[in-house]
Amino acid sequence: MSHPPIALPRLMAHRGLSAHAPENSLAAVQAAYDAGCSWVELDVQLLGDATPVIWHDASVRRCSDGRARLADLDLPRARKLDAGAWFGDQFRGQRMATLREMLSLIEELEMGLNLELKVNRGRNAAALVDGVLPTLLDALPPERRILSSFHDGALARARELAGAERLALGVLFEGISRDWHSRCEAVEAYSVHADWTRLTQRTARAVCDAGYHLICYTANDPSAFAHQWAWGVESVISDDPACFLSYLPSS
Repeated sequence: MSHPPIALPRLMAHRGLSAHAPENSLAAVQAAYDAGCSWVELDVQLLGDATPVIWHDASVRRCSDGRARLADLDLPRARKLDAGAWFGDQFRGQRMATLREMLSLIEELEMGLNLELKVNRGRNAAALVDGVLPTLLDALPPERRILSSFHDGALARARELAGAERLALGVLFEGISRDWHSRCEAVEAYSVHADWTRLTQRTARAVCDAGYHLICYTANDPSAFAHQWAWGVESVISDDPACFLSYLPSS
């Protein structure tokens, strides 16, 4: 199986540099770049009017001054929300980013993107993929993008639309399940993305031996994580990647 020639970084910024800027915002991606990060991990889902936006939760309550469900918002209403003040006064006026806006910034900065298809309860996985994938494929070269999800249906739809040589897919797990290999084979996966706190050495080695790239999320304690590099982990997603710099393996 041929995948894009991705040069995985040791570190990816989780939802942008989310320890220092509002998560999933343009400001967080710019901050990640300014801090020396070459890749970011972000979430995408659809507004009620089918506009793809960079957002994690099913509602806007936690990360804005609003209370609506994303499914009940159109873009004009979403644009009225302040998505930065909750994090700090210096981010007041930050707006929810559309996928197009975010991809434009990432391309301008020549960064890589691990984009998670966030299929929240009651939302249509195929509609999300159909709304996101053409824009993603057009915006970034294959070697600077990974599309990931917990949702098998979303990954299957993405694979229907783009072959493995054109699009790297990552299968997300909390605890890596016994059927992990068949799930990865079904979508010709490039990578396995695992919760580092639930990863075992045996499973990590099995993933790597099967030829998949192993990425761990969301690690913010570099000393506690340090032994897992030897298990074959290639990349870590962190809220504050700089804290790992003194703990990286030599090779």
